[in-house]
Amino acid sequence: MIESLKKLFSVPKTEHHKPDEHQLAIAATALMVQLSRVDSEQDERELQAIIDCAIKTHQLTREEAEDILNTALNHAEDATSLYEFTGQINEALDQDAKQILLENIWQVALADDRIDKYEEHLIRRIADLLHLNHREFMQARHKAESARS
Repeated sequence: MIESLKKLFSVPKTEHHKPDEHQLAIAATALMVQLSRVDSEQDERELQAIIDCAIKTHQLTREEAEDILNTALNHAEDATSLYEFTGQINEALDQDAKQILLENIWQVALADDRIDKYEEHLIRRIADLLHLNHREFMQARHKAESARS
């Protein structure tokens, strides 16, 4: 994953490069992996939620989603900041798509039936980096909670 991201970020500044669907799926999955690790209790339900979100949102097969997840898990320690991922997402997605991504991130956080304070803080940071306001942050949370009911 890191090699894919390095290629993605090594495009010269003069060249406009929009990430493709696969690169967006990697970036979104990497954000979700960071969330699953923030409370030091990576749960199998969270990992399954990441796979389910990738399949639903990016129209991936289960095998492709699992491959992206495994790549993200293997390289999660190498990430230097969330901006590596949110920068590409901001370039490619509109506000509605970013809000759907945030809803998926909330679904991962809710997968283990509790929201840790570190998870909520990280989701807030991700929302800020995605330029989502408080209303969009709360709407994404409520939609994710409603989907679990």
